[in-house]
Amino acid sequence: MIWHGRSRRKPTGGLYKAHRKKRKYEIGRPQIETLIGERKVKKIRVKGGSFKLRLFSEKFANVYDPTQKKVVRAEIKTVVENKAHVHYARRNVITKGAIILTSVGKAKVTNRPNQEGIINAVLIEGAQKTQ
Repeated sequence: MIWHGRSRRKPTGGLYKAHRKKRKYEIGRPQIETLIGERKVKKIRVKGGSFKLRLFSEKFANVYDPTQKKVVRAEIKTVVENKAHVHYARRNVITKGAIILTSVGKAKVTNRPNQEGIINAVLIEGAQKTQ
């Protein structure tokens, strides 16, 4: 379990004396790495009774074309670049800021698929596919 509370260690390396136990609102969850494949989503209840959609894999993305001002549902072919981690592009992991190759051209992911359950992207200028 991931815990987002205060560290038990001082900067010197010594231990702090615990003034209380862990709290339910301090827990965290492991990151889900969104991959390319058939759509797989899991609904998770979060604080306040709301829900987040964990996106495990997805084959399509909503790609916005700024020149035509339209959104197209495009198939994701591969991950070209991902600055979140060195090996994410090689493993086809999609995160916010990743450059993906779609059926309409290269696009940059603008949302957090891990927390929103969908992939939104913007077509990169000069990378549009001529039809």
